[in-house]
Amino acid sequence: MEIIRFGRTDAKKILAFGSRRSASVPLASGSGNAHAYCIYFRPGGMIGPHVAGFDQLFLVVSGRGWVSGRDGKRFALRAGQGAIFRRGEMHSKGSRTGMTAMMFQVTRLRRRARRVR
Repeated sequence: MEIIRFGRTDAKKILAFGSRRSASVPLASGSGNAHAYCIYFRPGGMIGPHVAGFDQLFLVVSGRGWVSGRDGKRFALRAGQGAIFRRGEMHSKGSRTGMTAMMFQVTRLRRRARRVR
């Protein structure tokens, strides 16, 4: 067994895509291009619009925020909710009040959770 840390103090700023007030902790990688991150958004933080390089599962674990697709329309998310972005999909995410999220990127993702939109 390995015990890991992924607190805010372990996070590094996200500088790409015009992002601000956001940071992430890489959690794991595996074979087949799989990556896991814990992402912290301070109030007003965001990861700017960019194309997803992988299928992506984005899960809010605390706070509230938003996600948007290629049309830029924002959808509100809170703890217990998430979004799936497909490889090649333009998207962004952020929070007005602060949010912590887990993000998993894989070559091919199959949704198993209940879809609400």
